Amino acid sequence: MLEWLVALCIVILVVLIWPGSKSQPDALLQGLGISQQATKDKTGRFVSDRGGSDGVQAACAGAGTGERARTVALICKPSALANYLLKHCRTFSNYSPCVGWTWRASGFLQSVYEACWPCDSPVQFVRDNLQLSDDGLVALDWAVPPYQKRRRTSSHSTSPVLLIIPNSFGKITRNVLKLCETALSHGYLPAVFNRRSHNRTPLTTLKLQQFGDPADLREAVRYIRYRQPAGRLFAVSESTGSGLLLSYLGECGSSSYVTAAVCLSPVFRCQSWFENGLSWPLQWAFVLYQKICLSRYKTVLGATIETDTVFSSCSLRGLEEALFCQTVGSAPAASTGPGSSSSSAAGAWDAYWERNEPLRDVDEVAIPVLSVCAQDDPVRGDTQSTVPLELFETNPHFFLLLTDRGGHCGFSTRSEESATGAFGAVSSVAAPNSGLESRGTNWSHKALLEFFRATTDFFAAEERAKQLAARRRGLGAGAGGRVFRHRSVSTCKRMPACSHNIHAIYNWQRSYTR
Repeated sequence: MLEWLVALCIVILVVLIWPGSKSQPDALLQGLGISQQATKDKTGRFVSDRGGSDGVQAACAGAGTGERARTVALICKPSALANYLLKHCRTFSNYSPCVGWTWRASGFLQSVYEACWPCDSPVQFVRDNLQLSDDGLVALDWAVPPYQKRRRTSSHSTSPVLLIIPNSFGKITRNVLKLCETALSHGYLPAVFNRRSHNRTPLTTLKLQQFGDPADLREAVRYIRYRQPAGRLFAVSESTGSGLLLSYLGECGSSSYVTAAVCLSPVFRCQSWFENGLSWPLQWAFVLYQKICLSRYKTVLGATIETDTVFSSCSLRGLEEALFCQTVGSAPAASTGPGSSSSSAAGAWDAYWERNEPLRDVDEVAIPVLSVCAQDDPVRGDTQSTVPLELFETNPHFFLLLTDRGGHCGFSTRSEESATGAFGAVSSVAAPNSGLESRGTNWSHKALLEFFRATTDFFAAEERAKQLAARRRGLGAGAGGRVFRHRSVSTCKRMPACSHNIHAIYNWQRSYTR
């Protein structure tokens, strides 16, 4: 009922916002210097917006479809991997957003639809409750198709695992459910990570997970590696959940066990995002939803935090600050002037973001990371001030797909709209085991799966080339002296049983949810 009320309020306001959204993408594209012809700016960043470009110059690609010549740009530092992506990721240049007087052409309505509209998904979930080292609980929901009889996947399976991190508010959106469908149809094993108290996960400790604290996620990844040691691990985050994924990749560096990662509509500069705030309907909706989720634990959390301050907060900053920067009994007793209390609160707030800012260890990220963003994203805000373009232009591990339309985790296309309208006719002739593929696939989901495939193929080709070069060097050295035989022994490392007591106690409690 709450979701419908929020949707109704936002739809009423869209009449005031619609005219501005029609002209905003063009102005932002011009502000970023993205033209219709391939150019090169002072930083060495190449820009190309023609769908027919061969992409050898290697940093930006785009496509022109329908009435518009500009649709999407790939912004990154020129590299061999960037060249490979431009050549093999055809989805990057095949984005045809909805235009004209349709609700799918509005980034605002797309965002509301993805966040609030219910999704009749055929995917079922099997839950694993993971008991952590401090006795806290997080949950992994493993997606399984409706026709699969075996609910548990074998630990010897070589299928890749797709770890999905929802938004920081714990809301499982249409985007997450549709991503699970698409991943299943492409042979992945999707697993949704639920933080403490999120999505009916019991809260067993007086501790909530901070915005960018990757400790719980690190133990969850360790468990996934123990359960599926033979499969590659990929990660996808949605919206503000990207803060947790980027924090994990930065802290773990080359020990993250993740092959590649994608951030869908991420929020990069999170402290500024919390401080500047959103438009009041969106901020009111987010704050209200978070209060409803926390109201279940109001009495218990009263022992560690000021719950009256939490439930009287009217902004995202006030709510976050009350949850993690204030504790019971933290009165300004040592204050020596009228400004001491406010300065102490500001210091605690800044210290909180020094530990939780997602980009604090961004230089330590050691895997390819793709970010998919839209110019008309109403949640993230203005593109020029919220997207760190210099990061993508200088760091070879980060790639940015920047579209002119798409909203927040929306990215609706004309083909998707047609597929949705004709779903009834298609599903009647589809095979029973292909029911997941008969549904419309989101463009961003196609792009991320193609990115995973391309990066995997690229690194496999690089490894083969290294082995071939090493073999040739060995043959050349052996011609004038000894010939050494090299025998490679492959081992499979598994977590010993005793490590359950050292790192985390994995309490497998299985439940079935829709």
